[in-house]
Amino acid sequence: MMKRKEISQESFRGMMKLAVGAAMFAAMAFTSKVDAQQIQVNPTGKGTPKYVFLFIGDGMSYPQIQSSAYYLGKDAAGIVDTVKKSENPKDSPYGENLSFMNFPVAGSAQTYDATSFAPDSASTATSILTGKKTHSSSINVDITKKQKFRTIAEQLRDQKNWKIGVITSVNLNHATPAASYAHQASRKSNYPIGLELVASNFDYFAGGALMEPQDKKNDKESIYSLAQKAGYKVCFTQKDASSLKNGDKALVIAEKLADSDAMNYAQDAQKGEWTLRDYVKKGIEVLDNKKGFFMEIEGGKIDWACHANDARSTIADTVALSDAVKEAIDFYNKHPKETLILVTADHETVGLTIGFAGTDYNLFFNTLKNQKISYAKYDSDFISNYKKNNTSFDDVMKDVTELFGLKVPGSEGSNKNGGLVLTDYEYSRLKDAYAKTMSGDKKRDQREYELYGTYEPLSVTITHILNNKSGIGFTSYSHTGLPVPVFALGAGQKEFGGYYDNTDIYKKMAALTKVVQD
Repeated sequence: MMKRKEISQESFRGMMKLAVGAAMFAAMAFTSKVDAQQIQVNPTGKGTPKYVFLFIGDGMSYPQIQSSAYYLGKDAAGIVDTVKKSENPKDSPYGENLSFMNFPVAGSAQTYDATSFAPDSASTATSILTGKKTHSSSINVDITKKQKFRTIAEQLRDQKNWKIGVITSVNLNHATPAASYAHQASRKSNYPIGLELVASNFDYFAGGALMEPQDKKNDKESIYSLAQKAGYKVCFTQKDASSLKNGDKALVIAEKLADSDAMNYAQDAQKGEWTLRDYVKKGIEVLDNKKGFFMEIEGGKIDWACHANDARSTIADTVALSDAVKEAIDFYNKHPKETLILVTADHETVGLTIGFAGTDYNLFFNTLKNQKISYAKYDSDFISNYKKNNTSFDDVMKDVTELFGLKVPGSEGSNKNGGLVLTDYEYSRLKDAYAKTMSGDKKRDQREYELYGTYEPLSVTITHILNNKSGIGFTSYSHTGLPVPVFALGAGQKEFGGYYDNTDIYKKMAALTKVVQD
């Protein structure tokens, strides 16, 4: 039996004092206003919105938001060490709020759907856009898959003659953006969803390329061609997108595409490459009018990075969403009594946790700053070549050190407190993952699935180790049933405080904009 470690009362009081200080500091980091951007607050929150921005961080709940704020802190070495530096946690420059963390109203929404406590994007986006529950994988149809639900975007288009925009960092006919305009029993009906995109007659689409833009099986015309015939300016370059003017009807595909023809992870974006923020800025320019507009903006790659357990890329895309919100805030500052900005999520992905047993629950976010590329870029640009060239493990480790900072055991440095030197145990994990990746064997027994999910064993093991050294953990490779935040700023903001169901987000938007719910 392990001998119990005795702790003196004095030591215990000291530990408790430090823990309470850390907790108080964490709370202050969430509520303090350190963002340089000024918000011209409409203190009453009264008014009827005629400009509505709905930001959806796919897979983004409180852990993704808070870890991003901690990462942005000027001193991200460790919360315990940081609190020790001062008796007053306010004196420590630890956290930095994301743009929407400064909004005057915050609520929480449940995310379960008609058939699951851990739902998918199709059903949860349906709830947010229509106020109805449905089956996972279905978009804007009931559980019989026969009745179609009308979306807030369609209602505002038809009843108010508002202009409508849809922006995403993933494919434009992916589940969450499609939930503003499509009605399909299966989210995988990519070509039919593309047809509905064109038929919607919405004014501005921007993001990743369409999945299956041409139904080759039935020799049907390309969605891009159909969009042009329907009066859309179809843009595939930033130059063409930048030339769009107010009143244009446009379908914009990002010039640089990455995995699955989505936009690049923010972590991998090159200088001058348009990010979510640029497409929101252009969207405002195109849609601005006196009657009103509704814009849905999705940070879709937050979810994709979470699925792969890549904490650094998750943070980068969460920050990219925050930057996009800043464009909406700039617009709001010009129209504070007529603008409503909502920032929420469809669901949480993978059960991200802030705190890991291996770091004694201390956080070392500086460790993540050693990661230079996303797991996806590492897969495409490096692992594919390892397999092709049968690269040795020793040579692979040179890349791992260069791209992720992890060093072989015995290297100069530390393997504790955020140190990047691998322990013998971690090194053996990498060797096993390397062997599995190089074998090309896609089969997973229970043990291997828990270790690697469906991802490349080598890349996911690298990110797991780096995550854990920073104090971050994941519980799965899939969605969870956690509630999600709802941040609100502008006309009608007070309606979004409290704890409610995600269907109420639609109901509150509909009531504020005075649309008839059909």
